Amino acid sequence: MIPLEYELILSSLLLAIGLYGILARKNGIIVLMSIEIILNAAVLNFVAFSAYKGDPAGGVFALLAIAVAAAEAAVGLAVFLSIYQTHGTIELDKVRFLRW
Repeated sequence: MIPLEYELILSSLLLAIGLYGILARKNGIIVLMSIEIILNAAVLNFVAFSAYKGDPAGGVFALLAIAVAAAEAAVGLAVFLSIYQTHGTIELDKVRFLRW
């Protein structure tokens, strides 16, 4: 069995990679993928603590989080497709939504 500390370190690394992707990248698809990586870090925490405690509730929350992540990815891709059709780019710094 993998120690809990190793799983938490891996989850922290995934969180750091996701935060870097959100803060450093300008492409909307890359930002969406970085959000998915952060959600996977949270799912890993659910599963790690569920296995550590021997309680199956963490696995149920992990399945719920995976379903929410799939829905979020579908909606996000639809939004970026619409943005691309209207603006011709998905670079987040070039698309200004709230300007008059």
